[in-house]
Amino acid sequence: MTGGRPRLAVTLGDPRGIGPELVARLLADGAVGDACELLVVGPRGTEVDVHEPVGEWTPGGGAALAGRLAGDAVIRATGLAMAGAVQGLVTAPLDKHALLLGGHDAPGHTELLAELTGRRTAMMLAAGALRVVLATTHIPLRAVHDALTADVLRETITTTREGLRHWFGIPEPRIALCALNPHAGDGGRFGTEDETLLAPVARECGALGPFPADTVFVRAKRGEFDAVIAPYHDVGMTAIKVAAFGEGVNVTLGLPFPRTSPDHGTALDIAGRGIADPASMRAATLLCARLASR
Repeated sequence: MTGGRPRLAVTLGDPRGIGPELVARLLADGAVGDACELLVVGPRGTEVDVHEPVGEWTPGGGAALAGRLAGDAVIRATGLAMAGAVQGLVTAPLDKHALLLGGHDAPGHTELLAELTGRRTAMMLAAGALRVVLATTHIPLRAVHDALTADVLRETITTTREGLRHWFGIPEPRIALCALNPHAGDGGRFGTEDETLLAPVARECGALGPFPADTVFVRAKRGEFDAVIAPYHDVGMTAIKVAAFGEGVNVTLGLPFPRTSPDHGTALDIAGRGIADPASMRAATLLCARLASR
């Protein structure tokens, strides 16, 4: 902490994308400066002065180099957080395919952070009253049926409840489960998993539902629930991005430090043109500062 402000590590993400220009905007933002001190982690050779370098980026470099440097920055920043040198972590977007080409096998930030810290984590997208947590993340849709187990649901509910209590200050979180099947199975006509898997776990863990996907997120946005647990990636991500794209923040629950990121990707098609919207990255940084200050 510096002068009462938390120190946050911020990674540049994929150097081919909009991450470096978004971080440059953060460094020039007075409200961000009032809320926290930023320690930039990433490769040299971008438009940002780097405090913790992890190599050299050559403009025009390929995807493999970009992915290696982006992953290395997350590893370095996580080490700083685990050592107490920073109180939180904000990550600019990386490209998952480039990450793999660069030698990092984790499919994304959430999985990489879980591996580095040895913690069970959960991905939350937050925008105002709407908070969506993913029970399964970056896997093919056909793999969801096998991956969505009672243990996974229990762990996700527990991690969500602890995160809402300790980081968001909600003593008794109201957690709803989003159904897997249309109309929550409609009495078994469209599948039995909601009745045989989700409902028993909800009762056991003090959660609500499962409720159909076409209504549960609307109810949460109106304030009826503190978080909704979605059974697979796209049903949860689509709901929050339609509701609040550009305003949402990705929060990794379960870590020993707060980690946030914007709700968008690398935007390689507009990188370097100075037109990237910094709103979500700014919101992610300010939220991380608030969580770290608790």
